[in-house]
Amino acid sequence: MFLFFFLNARDVSMTATAQKLQLPASSHVPKPYTGPGRDELVAMRKQFTNPAIFHLYKEPLLIVEGHMQYLYDDTGARYLDLFAGIVTVSVGHCHPAVTKAVVDQAQLLQHSTTIYLNPNFPLLAKKLASKMPKGLDVTYFVNTGSEANDLAIQMARLYTGNRDVIALRNAYHGGSPTGQGLTSHSTWKYPVGGDGFVHHVVNPDPYRSPFSGSPEEIARQSAAEIRETIRYSTSGKVAAFIAEPINGVGGATAGAKNYLAEAYAVVREAGGLCVADEVQTGFGRTGENYWGFQNYGVTPDFVTMAKGFGNGIPLAAVTTRMEIAKVLAQKTHFNTFGGNPIAMAAGLAVIDVIDAEGIQENAKVLGARFRKGLEKLAATHEIIGDVRGMGLMIGVELVRDRGSKEPAKSETLDILECCRENSVLIGKGGLDGNTLRIKPPMCITADDVDYALDVLDIAFTRVRQS
Repeated sequence: MFLFFFLNARDVSMTATAQKLQLPASSHVPKPYTGPGRDELVAMRKQFTNPAIFHLYKEPLLIVEGHMQYLYDDTGARYLDLFAGIVTVSVGHCHPAVTKAVVDQAQLLQHSTTIYLNPNFPLLAKKLASKMPKGLDVTYFVNTGSEANDLAIQMARLYTGNRDVIALRNAYHGGSPTGQGLTSHSTWKYPVGGDGFVHHVVNPDPYRSPFSGSPEEIARQSAAEIRETIRYSTSGKVAAFIAEPINGVGGATAGAKNYLAEAYAVVREAGGLCVADEVQTGFGRTGENYWGFQNYGVTPDFVTMAKGFGNGIPLAAVTTRMEIAKVLAQKTHFNTFGGNPIAMAAGLAVIDVIDAEGIQENAKVLGARFRKGLEKLAATHEIIGDVRGMGLMIGVELVRDRGSKEPAKSETLDILECCRENSVLIGKGGLDGNTLRIKPPMCITADDVDYALDVLDIAFTRVRQS
């Protein structure tokens, strides 16, 4: 796989004693960085930015350039990006087709709002409808996933006349007041009230479920629990059920394939609408299908999306049916930047690139390769408790003991640092922060996957020996 003991200093910056690997070759040459130094920037952030802003690594990483699946720091060192700007870069950093579309539009018109006609706005809505099941063909554009989820819940409440909402434990749906109410992670929630009409039900993840049996039986019991929650905690009628097909921040957890169909049926019996939060799973990332919900054989009433939609440009949306969408027309509703021509140009280009370059198929093939390699590592590294996910949305839950499933919190941080030393950037998630989140730009290659597996093997070994 790519094992060497010396490496060009341009590609990786490591301690002299650490085992070194060689990144797959890249023809891209980064431009020399001439901006402020890292220490100066750290001082600026401490003085002028909110202290809630944090760094992932012990020593802050100064990223100044990106090209496809790679990032470059201020020294020109190259890193394989396996986190994609928190699952946001879908087709590659500074993909030339997306970059050109954005630059060309910026030179023509940067902003107009939807009170005037502009071709990009309806063109993107039409193209998005072509990727949806029949009937899901009306879109409202916003800027973030939080906004998209807020708007879906608002429309569901207006349409049904009900207020209660069902969401999953271990789910994340945004940082806005409504988003925090939907989110079920104490690490992300402030004690400032929020939406008191959201009820969180058991996550169907079989690895940590309170239920027993096969994954399918756990999914069945988890769906049945929704009915009991509706009976005991609501008026008996609900507005909506929201779920990610695969939990993103929650660490790539998901139920068996029967879960969403059974959950949707229970919610619809109670008058509710179903929201598929595709902020992280959409646009081919799960490989098998364009949307995550399609892997479960269901059709939601709303699809919310963001992140990879714009490949880094702020772009999000809610797609639903016309009869539901009409509820917003009873009042004036407006989003200043929703429908911005530059964002629309980015979205159009991203969809074109996914189609033209076989991005979804790449996610399917290389996701399977990654999963197989990780499962092989699990056979020799006891710290790996669970390998899960689909396509290029993969989670590796790390535990101190496979029997007790005690989260390996500090060990996860050590592994992230070791991977960084070997030029691989990985995220973390889960309530205890003990799950590696592997969700790279979907343009990665087989050589990238094999390199990353070598790096993880070294990292797991180092933690075991420490």
